[in-house]
This record gives sequence, C-alpha cells and structure tokens, in this order.
Amino acid sequence: MKTEANTSDEYINSLPDDRKLVMNKLRKTIIDNLPKGFVETINYGMIGFVVPHSLYPNGYHCNPKLPLPFMSIASQKNFIAVYHMGLYIDQKLMKWLLQEYPKHCSTKLDMGKSCLRFKKMDQIPFELIAVLSKKVSVKEWIETYEKTLNAT
Repeated sequence: MKTEANTSDEYINSLPDDRKLVMNKLRKTIIDNLPKGFVETINYGMIGFVVPHSLYPNGYHCNPKLPLPFMSIASQKNFIAVYHMGLYIDQKLMKWLLQEYPKHCSTKLDMGKSCLRFKKMDQIPFELIAVLSKKVSVKEWIETYEKTLNAT
C-alpha cells in the first residue's frame, strides 16, 4: 500500500483502526529492542529503521542519498510485513529465525528473501520480533553489509 506519510505517526494514523493497533505495537516492539544507533524514518513508503548518514556516510549502495536500511514494517494490502535486511544476507541469522519461529507460532512461516508476512494480525510473534530486533548492532550490520558488498 503506497503512502504519502512523512512520519511514522502519519503512516500509522492513515491506516484502518484494526491495523493501527498492530502497527503501533510492532513499531514499539522494534524501537524498544533495537540496539543504539539505528534511527526511525519513513523509507521506501514504509516505517524504516536505518543506519543514519552520520554513522555511515556512504549510505545505501542502490541510492547513496538514502541511509543504510536495516528493518522496516509495513501494512500491505493483504498482510503486515516485517522486513529485515540481515535475514537476506546473513545465513546464520536466517538459520536462527527458522529454528526459533516454530517455538513462537503454530502457523507456517510466510517469508520472502527478507520479508516476514503476517496475514493474521493476531498471530504476529512480537516476542520473536523483539529478539530479532536486538540481535544485530549497528557496527555488526555495517560490517556485514560491507563484507557482502565487497564479495560481489
């Protein structure tokens, strides 16, 4: 779902009431658990958590004017999405998630390369997302990102 929001509050307030509650809880879960240094922003039409240019001046290689993305959350047409770039490039983190997910959810994991999709909002594993949010520091994310860039 495309948004014209400029802030996270605007983004959430533009949603239907049932999604506002879930997105607020998801946002708070991530904010309360992200390591120091990540900054909340609107990025790619979603609520994003990024490494700011003040900590990583190079920015995102796809568009250096943008800060380095890390996590995002979005209310899509048919699901709530949690995007975690670390899952896309860190096999150890992905393996951890695949092992932990069944401990928190009885449903099958619906996932893309870095996207966790939740079609039923009452089945979002907030505790798991809290732990996932704190697993990678800004320093570790920059190192992993640069290592991956240099490998290509």
